[in-house]
Amino acid sequence: MTVETDGGDATVATTTMVSGEADAGAESTDAEEALIEEGEIAGDYLEQLLDVLDFDGDIDLDVEGDRAVVSIDGGRDLSKLVGRNGEVLDALQELTRLAVQQATGVRSRLMLDVAGWRAKRRSELSALGTAAAQRVLESGKPEPLAPMTPFERKIVHDAVAAVDGVSSESEGVEPNRHVVVVPA
Repeated sequence: MTVETDGGDATVATTTMVSGEADAGAESTDAEEALIEEGEIAGDYLEQLLDVLDFDGDIDLDVEGDRAVVSIDGGRDLSKLVGRNGEVLDALQELTRLAVQQATGVRSRLMLDVAGWRAKRRSELSALGTAAAQRVLESGKPEPLAPMTPFERKIVHDAVAAVDGVSSESEGVEPNRHVVVVPA
């Protein structure tokens, strides 16, 4: 399901359900509606923030799995909202989650992306994990990677898990916690 907002008006594209799926679908529909509400609250919050900052951007709301996903695209200055290594983006995501929690009373797992930075980073980390797994397969020696955030480590662990003959584990303590790819 995709929810798009442009200038504050949200439009929702819905999917129809076959009647046999109604019982199981009722719970998932409620959960999906809650995620849509989270996305709409987040979109309103971010729209106000963009107005205060005098930034241009289009806000796109979506639901992926069990979390709302909000993307801001289209403005020239949006890289300022990403910051160095996504630090500003992470802080903005946390503020947005807090705004949603304040409105709903429930902790949000909302994911925020700005100018496609997080999507690009996900692709880079997946490729990094796959390449490291291939090197460990060839050498038979463990390979430690650079420190990463929990979100980044999860992407690498998932990429390594897709390669037979290797596994991965996290070592160290924050902020130096990192993934080590090891032979299986």
